[in-house]
Parts: sequence; structure tokens; C-alpha cells
Amino acid sequence: MTDPVPQATLPQSNPASPWRRYAAFVGPAISFAILGGALWQVQAVDWHKSLVVIEKTPLIWLVLVVNYLSGPIGDWVIFRKLWKIPLEGIFPLIKKMIGNQILLSYVGEVYFYDWARRHIKMEGSPFGAVKDVAILSAIAGYVMTLLMLAVAWPYISKFGLGIDSRELWWSIAIMLGTGLVITLFRNRLLSLPRADLFFVLGVHTVRLTANTLLTAVLWSLMLPAVPLSSWLILSTGRLLVTRLPLIPNQEIAFAGALTFLGGPVDQTHEMITVIAGFITAMHIVVFIAMLLLDLAQRERNA
Repeated sequence: MTDPVPQATLPQSNPASPWRRYAAFVGPAISFAILGGALWQVQAVDWHKSLVVIEKTPLIWLVLVVNYLSGPIGDWVIFRKLWKIPLEGIFPLIKKMIGNQILLSYVGEVYFYDWARRHIKMEGSPFGAVKDVAILSAIAGYVMTLLMLAVAWPYISKFGLGIDSRELWWSIAIMLGTGLVITLFRNRLLSLPRADLFFVLGVHTVRLTANTLLTAVLWSLMLPAVPLSSWLILSTGRLLVTRLPLIPNQEIAFAGALTFLGGPVDQTHEMITVIAGFITAMHIVVFIAMLLLDLAQRERNA
């Protein structure tokens, strides 16, 4: 009597992990949080004052839009080289920028990582590239800040410009220490090839430089009585004080630099408030437009 032939057992599929079950909700949840944060901030915008400024100089819109898109365009150039993302990849990168500005820093990176994991075909996880790009963005900011410190040091040491010396030295130590740690442990912290790392760092540097120049041009258009050269110096100084990690009174430092340059302090603060209102409005308009575009795309694909 022959033994019965054993029945082949089919491999049972493992139940979906909690992350996979909830991962589909990460992108929409961040999107609604970004929209809610933008709508909350827009209530503080003085629309009458903003429209008066725009009516005087319509060219402000062009400079503001180019400056607004400089960050996402720089990111698109980076990920176009790394992943060959299509032109429509600019939209999730805009959402990434809005998320970082409206909610918390690096919330946008979480959103973009979720998008890339679902839409980009590549070997391995996209987390490494997103992480490297974020780290190199911070490093580019630190490098530019240290270079600007070296250039502006005679003025800072003489006039102070509202910057506490102890906070300044600790800020410099943190930036140098961060750069040293990343240099020593770059093989563990960074996963991209060396050529790609230099490319990403170069794009971030160009983006920061363009943002500084465009900010100066924007201020010059809004307050033409002040020479453009003064706005260029002030824009560089503002980037300096906002990049120092331990400077809590950044607005005081900025006001000190403005006073040193002989600029109109009250008008400049009012101008910056108006620009912040413009940017918040652009966040809302652009984000709602992208949500409608997503709905239309899903309707066509249904």
C-alpha cells in the first residue's frame, strides 16, 4: 500500500503590517493639515494694505512668484537627476515646501517620501535620497552663513547689530560641529554617490543665492526710496541672522542691521508683513489648485 501523496501547501500571505495599512492615509492627512494651517494663518493678513502695494507695482507679483518657486524648482532639478522624475513632479515638491513652512520643518519631506515611494520606480527605498537632500540643504545654509559671517564680521564686531556675542559663538560652534560630524560620518549618514552629493550641494547653494538676490529686488520694488545696494546687504544680513541656530531675537538683529544701514525700520517691518501675507495667500491658492488637479486626474483615470 503506497503512502498518500502529501498535499502541497500554498504559502499564506502575511497580513498587512500596520504601516502598510495606514500608509495610504499619510499623504492625504498631511495635505489636509497643510490646508488647515494655511487657512488659519490667512486670517491675519491685511488684504487692503496688500492690494494697495500690488496696485502700485504689479511687477512685484512676477518677482514674488519666481522667488516662491525657486525652492521647488531647485528640488525638481535635484530629483530629476537622481530619479528622472517627470515635470509634474514639481507639484509634490511645492506641497513639500508648503508643508515645511506652514506646519513643521521636515513634514514636507515626509509627504514627498510617501509620494515618491508610491509613484517613482527605483531600486531600493527613496528615503536615503530624500534624507541626503534635506541634510545637504542644511549644510549649504550653514556654509553660506559662515561665509557671510566672515564677510560681515568687521560690522558685527563693531556695531553688534543686536546679536549677543555668546549666542553668536555658540551658533558658530554648532554649525562647525554639525559639518564636522557629517564629514566624519558621511559614509554612514549619506547614501548618495560623491558626484551626486556635490551636485545637490551646488544646486542648494545656487538656490540660496538666488533667493537672497530676489528678496533684495522685491524689497527694492516695494520701497524704491532705499537703494538696491542697501537691500542686497540687508537681504544677506537677514539670511545670516535667520540661519544662526541660537539667535532667538532674529527680528531685533534684523532691525539693528536696518538701523545701521539707515533704512526705514517701520516701513520695512510693514513690508515684510505684507510679503508674508502674499506668501500665505499663494500657499492657499496653489494648494487648492493642486487638490482640484488631483481630483480631476483621478476622475479621468476612473
